[in-house]
Amino acid sequence: MNLVWKLMRRHISLGQLAGFFVANLCGMVIVLLGIQFYQDVSPVFTEGDSFMKKDYIVVTKKVSTLGSFVGKSTTFSEADIDDLRDQPFTKAVGEFTPSAFKVSAGVGMEQLGLNLSTAMFFESVPDEYVDVNLKDWHFEPGQTEVPIIIPRNYLNLYNFGFAKSRGLPQISEGVINMVDLEVRISGGGRQDNYQGKIAGFSNRLNTILVPQSFMAWANVHYGQGGVRKEPSRLIVEVSNPADDRIAQFFRERGYETEDDKLDAGKTTWFLKVVVGIVMGVGLLISVLSFYILMLSIYLLLQKNSTKLENLLLIGYAPARVALPYQVLTIGLNTLVLVLSVGMVLWVRTIYLDVVEKMFPTLEGGSSMWLMLVAGVLLTIAVSALNVWAVRRKVLYIWKRKG
Repeated sequence: MNLVWKLMRRHISLGQLAGFFVANLCGMVIVLLGIQFYQDVSPVFTEGDSFMKKDYIVVTKKVSTLGSFVGKSTTFSEADIDDLRDQPFTKAVGEFTPSAFKVSAGVGMEQLGLNLSTAMFFESVPDEYVDVNLKDWHFEPGQTEVPIIIPRNYLNLYNFGFAKSRGLPQISEGVINMVDLEVRISGGGRQDNYQGKIAGFSNRLNTILVPQSFMAWANVHYGQGGVRKEPSRLIVEVSNPADDRIAQFFRERGYETEDDKLDAGKTTWFLKVVVGIVMGVGLLISVLSFYILMLSIYLLLQKNSTKLENLLLIGYAPARVALPYQVLTIGLNTLVLVLSVGMVLWVRTIYLDVVEKMFPTLEGGSSMWLMLVAGVLLTIAVSALNVWAVRRKVLYIWKRKG
């Protein structure tokens, strides 16, 4: 084996190996950094008040002056919902379920001298469309506490409008748990009081939400026997908000969207595409670096082919002749992995500070196991291909000498 090492060292091209090393290092860092970055910021994308969780559009029918006079319905029939569900851009359709009973609520906060009461309404949507933590989002008949989600802009209206004009103290989301919400529900000859618990604030849904389980039970218990009402709003999950067919379909049907969700959806879709492109570039660089290494090893073998034939003729086994070249490739790939992980950890400390400042409610970074597993698997795959290619080349020389 020492003879093979001496032959290999005499013809090693440091420039070629350096080119492979740098290219493979860049590709590995891009891939691992993309995986780790997504893991660290995934709560922003997939949990809580996510702005990139999925692409949802809240759809309503236009309310016209003439339609109001002639009694034109602004609700969605089963045929309307089926028509929307059958469109190629639609992934899922959810219904807003309105309450069939009367609701009034009073808010009291003795510490701040706050006491408000008003008539209000409830709506519900299927749980998969709710954009807050679902840990406490449930209701069982007989329970006296009802989870409630309110739009975040309601809190902003109070803090920067009502509170300012009345000289009342502003309320943060952290202090909202101090609020006592007394909910009175009446209908069907019944009237009961419940304790409302604010479970979160929604950026997506501009309504006062209660769990679907509570709404289904309350509409039967306080409503008119649970008679289904046609929804006046739908929430639609689309595959690509930038699809021109969405706007065309809504325009033809006379539908409207809330809060320019199509424009916001286009932005999030574009961001996802950019992330995918960056990951693709990293993988492409890794593949190209693999070919650079294989070219370097093949050139080494070609330069030493005569001497390797002589070694094989005097009794060296092909596996023993190929071993130094295989060790070289595995060593380089392992060094690339170690340096890549180190660089990712260094960059991670920088971007985590920025992410935490942008999203204060975001919990600390996630574990790094997925990034490490991906790096190890990629290194093993590349090394295995290198080992196989070197052995194949040596076997070709061995067969040729025979």
